[in-house]
Amino acid sequence: MKFKAQIMTEEDVNRVLVRISHEILEKNHGSQNLCLIGIRTRGIPLAYRLAQNIKKIDDSEIDVGELDITLYRDDLSLISKNPVVSQTKIPFSVEDKTVVLVDDVIFTGRTARAALEAVMEVGRPAKIQLAVLIDRGHSELPIKATYVGKNIPTSQNEVISVHISEHDGYTDVCIKEK
Repeated sequence: MKFKAQIMTEEDVNRVLVRISHEILEKNHGSQNLCLIGIRTRGIPLAYRLAQNIKKIDDSEIDVGELDITLYRDDLSLISKNPVVSQTKIPFSVEDKTVVLVDDVIFTGRTARAALEAVMEVGRPAKIQLAVLIDRGHSELPIKATYVGKNIPTSQNEVISVHISEHDGYTDVCIKEK
């Protein structure tokens, strides 16, 4: 893939996550009965960062879980004959809570659909919301993020590449061409 442009620096990403944290608290009238669940891979560190921001803003600890949606994907057979399944870690009840699913990029909406299905198997939340760092358009399903860091319209031959220091060693968002 060919590098096209850097869309966000580490400072930009941090600023957006602080804004999203405020929006989550505002929309939900605080942090009571709120939990965050990061979608593997880069949604997980983003969820933990949001939780840290919420603690600074609201002085409250909120539960954070980790979700692997591999087995819920509708394109599983296209990925691999033997997909690698990581661990889902949700060490708390989602019953009657507001669950905020966290992911790095929303593209077709299929990952979010799979995450919804996976969470519903764990329990019955009062509400499910979706927070994404980047919305790049091209939705194939009637799914829309509740909280969006940045809208970046892309063409089909472009790819949004999100790097998060906890996973990649540095943080930024770039656009690349196939």
